[in-house]
Formats: sequence, structure tokens, C-alpha cells
Amino acid sequence: MSCAECGFAIAEGTAGCQRAFDGLVARNFSNVFYGRWHRLLVDVYALQHAERYCASAKSLAAHLGGLCCALERGGDAETYRALQRSLNGAKTFAKPAVPRARGELTIASVLPVGDPRAYAEALERWARATWEAYTPLHSLAREYLKA
Repeated sequence: MSCAECGFAIAEGTAGCQRAFDGLVARNFSNVFYGRWHRLLVDVYALQHAERYCASAKSLAAHLGGLCCALERGGDAETYRALQRSLNGAKTFAKPAVPRARGELTIASVLPVGDPRAYAEALERWARATWEAYTPLHSLAREYLKA
């Protein structure tokens, strides 16, 4: 079976992919060496599973802007906070269509990696592949960060 959203071949398909993600999240919260990459993990996974995690324009803006911040601004903490503040409250804006193909790499590329440094490198490769898939929305992501 494969995940219906990212294509990861895993037992139980989409449910198995979600369990794999949940396992990485648990590791992030239990080990500081992995926890520093939590935000990037969540943004990449959410963008590859947009039907579930980017259902609204605000959630897409949060994850796409977060990925842009990580890759183009070095994960600047103040930029992340400013993005979140800009999305607080009653905001109404149009949600663009997300790409059907969301990157050549999936969560499978980080699951077997046990060393924190190698994990960070694998996660960045996955993030860059996902960012590349979202090329049509790069200018929008940069606008989210400016706001």
C-alpha cells in the first residue's frame, strides 16, 4: 500500500504514513538533538499532506511560510513568530491550489536515519524537494513572510 497523499509505500497506506510521522514527532519531543528540527518536520509533512494539514488558507500560509523561513531565512525565530502573529485573528484570503506532486522525497527518506546530524541533512533534502514541488507558490510564501 501507499500513502494517498505523498506516495510513501508503507503498510496501511495513509494511516501507516501518519503513524510514521507521529513516531518522529514523539522522538522530537523526547530527544533535544532531534527536537530542534521539529518545526521543519511538521511544515514539510503538512505540505506533503495538504488535504489534511493545509485545508484552510491560513494553515497553508503557516506551513508554506514556515518552510520558506527555514530554507530562505535560516529558520529565523523572529520571522516564525511574526508569521504566526500575522495569521492570528479573523483573516480571510484565498487559498491557492496546491501542487498535485509534492516532492520526489517523502518521510521515508528520514525514517531510517538514527544519527541527529544525518537526520538533519536528510530532513533538509526532503524539505528542499518539497519546496521545489511548491515552486509556483514561492512568491506567495515570501509575501506571507513580508506580512
